[in-house]
Amino acid sequence: MPIPSRAALVEHLVRTRIAGDVATPRDNNLSHYRRLANGDRHYWLGLELGDRWSDEQDVLAVMAERCGVNDDPEHRAGQDTIDPELTVAGLDRMAARLRKAAAGRERVLFATGHPGGLLDVHRRTADALRAAGCEIVAIPGGLQADEGMVYQVAGVAVLERGATLWHTHSPVPMAAILDGLARDGSPLPDLVVADHGWAGCAAQRGFDTVGYADSNDPALFIGEAEGTLQVTVPLDDHVYDPRFYEPMTDYLLDAAGLPV
Repeated sequence: MPIPSRAALVEHLVRTRIAGDVATPRDNNLSHYRRLANGDRHYWLGLELGDRWSDEQDVLAVMAERCGVNDDPEHRAGQDTIDPELTVAGLDRMAARLRKAAAGRERVLFATGHPGGLLDVHRRTADALRAAGCEIVAIPGGLQADEGMVYQVAGVAVLERGATLWHTHSPVPMAAILDGLARDGSPLPDLVVADHGWAGCAAQRGFDTVGYADSNDPALFIGEAEGTLQVTVPLDDHVYDPRFYEPMTDYLLDAAGLPV
């Protein structure tokens, strides 16, 4: 398949509901914004937000600007949106950082809390950077976190419990990786590509971090707004067919000058 143009990718994102009218309902989004503002650390995704975001309306304003949700505070239920133009703009920013990583043959760590949706996006990006001469960081063996095991599938760190890959927002698995690397005296990553708490934890610890986030995960967008994360790409992070992400990944790798 040819690499999609920007316009073709925007159309694809809307048609597959990766962006545009997404499945995440408005009341769920607002509930998460409120919980973040109320100091619920589960929704901070490993970032330290202090008391800077205690107003739910400030969180909504950031999400409208950086994700493209409806900015009307009176819109309380029904459909919400992700702006596909912001998705593509985020991919372009991520591509620029991946291009830098390839040029410098950096050490890159990949991780996902959404293995059902984004595992192959991360896997393909890792493969492309490896082909370009980057080192994909191998995590220490035997790591445990959140009553599960942390290990790698195709170069991507995941959380496993009972022979099942888990959807997790927790920053604890990423903390286990970074602590384990430091404990073993292994080189730390130059770049982290991740999502959820894996991305938030790495960014909070000062690592260059780029990642993906859904409209109900405001912390990573706030992290980019504050300069803690370098890039947060808005998208629905679990559409019903993960193959829908393939044209998006093609676009990203091509924009980064990496093999597709």
